[in-house]
Amino acid sequence: MRRTERFSVETANSLWRIYKTVSFWKVMKNFIIIQLARYTPFVSLKNKMYRLFLRMKVGKETAFALMVMPDIMFPEKITVGHNSIIGYNTTILAHEYLIKEYRIGEVVIGDNVMIGANTTILPGVMIGDGAVVSAGTLVHKDVPAGAFVGGNPMQVIYSKEEMALKNSQEQ
Repeated sequence: MRRTERFSVETANSLWRIYKTVSFWKVMKNFIIIQLARYTPFVSLKNKMYRLFLRMKVGKETAFALMVMPDIMFPEKITVGHNSIIGYNTTILAHEYLIKEYRIGEVVIGDNVMIGANTTILPGVMIGDGAVVSAGTLVHKDVPAGAFVGGNPMQVIYSKEEMALKNSQEQ
């Protein structure tokens, strides 16, 4: 189960009531910063924008590829460790707006993590240090440290131990 905080809504669906859950001005500011960062070819500038304006926690030498889309409403709930790569067009969500409720959850991505292109990471998940997430994966649950995962639904392809054995056999 993902670690999310749940908030029920009584009337219209939760997205219809979006500005009762998050400030319009916060969303507008975040939208502008994220759009600028998505197209910025300078990785260090992107990281500074995320840290300074969005209050994301981004480790040293972490690289967000072109078109990465961090959560526009709650980017401060995203933590990415050191020396990780977030692949092209990946979406990192810290919120879900549903019919009868909305959910908010921290996303924690460890150190030395490789996330392939076009991946979607849902709120409330943790991706362990040294994990590899293949392109196009829907990360809907925690990823163990050192594991290689992929698919929709996401499955563990190799555990940390199997990856180590595979790498030692290749050398």
